[in-house]
Amino acid sequence: MKIILFGPPGAGKGTQAKLLIEKYNIVQISTGDMLRDCVAKGTEIGKKVKSIMEKGELVSDDIIISLISDRISEEDCSNGFILDGFPRTITQAQSLDAMFDEREISIDHVLEIDVDFDLLLGRIEKRASENEEARQDDNSSVLSKRLLVYKEQTMPVLSYYQEMNKLKKINGMLNIEDVFKEILNVVESE
Repeated sequence: MKIILFGPPGAGKGTQAKLLIEKYNIVQISTGDMLRDCVAKGTEIGKKVKSIMEKGELVSDDIIISLISDRISEEDCSNGFILDGFPRTITQAQSLDAMFDEREISIDHVLEIDVDFDLLLGRIEKRASENEEARQDDNSSVLSKRLLVYKEQTMPVLSYYQEMNKLKKINGMLNIEDVFKEILNVVESE
């Protein structure tokens, strides 16, 4: 099973991806996690990425596409995967389609966790206050910038998949368990 999972920062994509991984024994490919890992390891790419992420800006398509391409080629992705945080732009979506065409891979589900943007800031602030190891990007000023970038750049990607009749919306304002039930209803009904 191959899934692309969309939703703005704080929508719960990572949480839902973990539940899907457990249920279907597939791999999560989170560009955010891969980028944070590069930063933590202090690689050359990580050094570039660190300053970009701290400003709440998006990392270049070339870096992301390179990381995704390498990751999809790994053996553990052969059973299926969830793309979390990619694609963020139409250009990335087109590059992803080309990459999949080369590998004769088709995406089974494109899901959007749909949430009320006005409530996200409170959700992120709560996550930061409850977690001693809060992510550096869990603060209101960075989140506000990330939401603006999401609205401007990523929301058109949803239209791209909608036009292809691939996009399914999930109500992300429900509790974690009910969001997961909605996702299962979609992936198991097709």
